[in-house]
Amino acid sequence: MVRRPVAWTVTVVLFVEALGVAALNWFLGIVVDNQDMSLAGLDPDVMSTSSKIGGIVFGLYFALCALVALLVAVRDRSPVGFGRILLISAAVVHGLLAAFVWGLAGWQAFVFMVLVLGLIVLLLMTYDIPGAPAPADAPPADAPPSSGTSQGRGDGGSPVTPPTAPSTL
Repeated sequence: MVRRPVAWTVTVVLFVEALGVAALNWFLGIVVDNQDMSLAGLDPDVMSTSSKIGGIVFGLYFALCALVALLVAVRDRSPVGFGRILLISAAVVHGLLAAFVWGLAGWQAFVFMVLVLGLIVLLLMTYDIPGAPAPADAPPADAPPSSGTSQGRGDGGSPVTPPTAPSTL
């Protein structure tokens, strides 16, 4: 099956991305601090500190997403609850980052972001919930097909009354 290898791949990619984002923002913070640069009159120390904090926050966010993907890979079960929401938000973030890096960093970064987006979506879509409860009025899976007395429930039988003819008024 393709589910577990995709989950392992997403785990590795997100952990590498977490380290890369944190290291890149930390490096940018050091560069701003060493060059004593300012943007539109902002304090260089504030810019340096905020870049480092942003790198740590986004690195921890991607690491948490990678941890959810790791749990999916180890358990071989669909992510549920907060983990599913976290992976969906990571997919949205990668879609937005792909749109931004097209103009800022080039098409190679865009392709990488779209590939990561595709991996996360594939991870979310390949795991269906096998233990999902069936609707209360649905027949059991091993029950024989109905004999045509469905009484309009929409389970494949014929309706009791035919539909009304359309009016020409």
